[in-house]
Amino acid sequence: MTEQPAPEGVVFPADGGRRSTSRTGQAVVADAVRTYDPDLAARVEGLPDWRTGYLDPFRHLTLLEGAGPVEIASAGLDSVHARFVVDVGGKDLPLDVALGGGVADEERMPSIHTVVVEGRGAPVADGAGAGGLSVPYAGGRLAGDALGHRLDAWLAAGTVEPSFADAVRSVAAHPGWLDARDLTVVVLGAGAEMGPLVSLLRWGAHVVAVDLPRPAIWRRLLEVARASPGRLSVPVSRWLPAGASDDEIADAAGVDLLTQAPAVLGWLARIEGPFTLGHYVYADGALHTRASVAVDAVTAGLLAARDDVSLAFLATPTDAFLVPADAVEDSRRRYADRTLLGRLGRVGSAGRLFTPNYDGVVDLPDGTPVGLNDSLVPQQGPNYALAKRIQRWRAVQARASGRLVSLNVAPATRTRSVMRNRVLAAAYAGAHRFGVEVFDPSTSNTLMAALLVHDLRDPSAVANPAVDLAHPLEIVWQGANHGGLWRTPWKPRSVLGIAVVLGMVQRGA
Repeated sequence: MTEQPAPEGVVFPADGGRRSTSRTGQAVVADAVRTYDPDLAARVEGLPDWRTGYLDPFRHLTLLEGAGPVEIASAGLDSVHARFVVDVGGKDLPLDVALGGGVADEERMPSIHTVVVEGRGAPVADGAGAGGLSVPYAGGRLAGDALGHRLDAWLAAGTVEPSFADAVRSVAAHPGWLDARDLTVVVLGAGAEMGPLVSLLRWGAHVVAVDLPRPAIWRRLLEVARASPGRLSVPVSRWLPAGASDDEIADAAGVDLLTQAPAVLGWLARIEGPFTLGHYVYADGALHTRASVAVDAVTAGLLAARDDVSLAFLATPTDAFLVPADAVEDSRRRYADRTLLGRLGRVGSAGRLFTPNYDGVVDLPDGTPVGLNDSLVPQQGPNYALAKRIQRWRAVQARASGRLVSLNVAPATRTRSVMRNRVLAAAYAGAHRFGVEVFDPSTSNTLMAALLVHDLRDPSAVANPAVDLAHPLEIVWQGANHGGLWRTPWKPRSVLGIAVVLGMVQRGA
């Protein structure tokens, strides 16, 4: 077997001659909670197997964040930046030192050039907002009354939070918001299925795209851009003459955030005018954590250098959250009306299956009543949980420091990465039997792009730092489309196995 080269760029720190993802993940979580619960920090550090033991620490971390969300976010981010390093030719440099320009030499990290691709689509008419909000759904499109009826149905089913429906209705009622010619959005992970690139370009925005140097990705993005009324800025590795073909652009396009983070930071810092930095990067396993750390390092550098940068994130529904009391009460009502199958399953499994989604409501130190929703999925692993928590920490800290931050929980979605996992694909196929709707990518990314526009346009949005929050975590639970995971009667993991079995039967049919 051919030996794989050692990873370069942003990497986990070396510990005893090897780069341990588990020990680093444990250390970061322990550092985040140490001030508020030193006993928990010690228990986290003492876990013999982080891969199987991480679920409970993330639950406790989430509870503690209710008491000190900004402080815990800051401690967690400080730990990430202190522990992760940048490998340059076999030499580890501190993350912040590397991002400060210490490794951005031309030989190892050539300059990033820009090609601007102008769309050829019909221009957006003033105030027309590309014809208003239209969302692909179940083989058709939702607009006008049909969109309103679908939002009502999702609310009745517990699929979305009322604030999500309100935000979508606001966008539909203000079609001029979708005239995005005045918006510049950096889309990190431009080719991601859950990203807003297609919608933003369709609405006329200027999109600065960042993704890997893979020509197939860029040919698709260039095709989308050419057919739109928007504008696409593409990073290329060499100077290209005016009039270069799209194939020539695609062959030269792309950057690797893991190995080129300092150069990407310098490139983005030169963007003219205010812009929104959107994090939509995804990778498998430990690569996801490394990519999230690289993005956070770039984000921190931009926030330090400019005061006109806003942030955008998508949170995963398969995580642990503090949720509003009305979601808890709704879930408990649904549990009281649970099906005969649920009753029999709970009795027959001695309480291990079909357990209630919530143990009750707890009051945060400021008096805010919340519930702890634990929708973590073991199959996604601790690296995924840490990567997503880093994003939440940055969002909470940046919003508290006065930045506009759009953070919205996106629904479970049939992306290619999920459908490659046999267990998750089966669980998604069986999820509807337990009150959870799984969305198609085109529906999810259009809805979440609309929420981004809402957060950038509506002065009353919780994304706006001028709006007083009842609690700093309000930016997490407002506008959530969790697919039903917050309001289903049962703890997701208590029905996951059954969903997998039912999904496998369905998929085999």
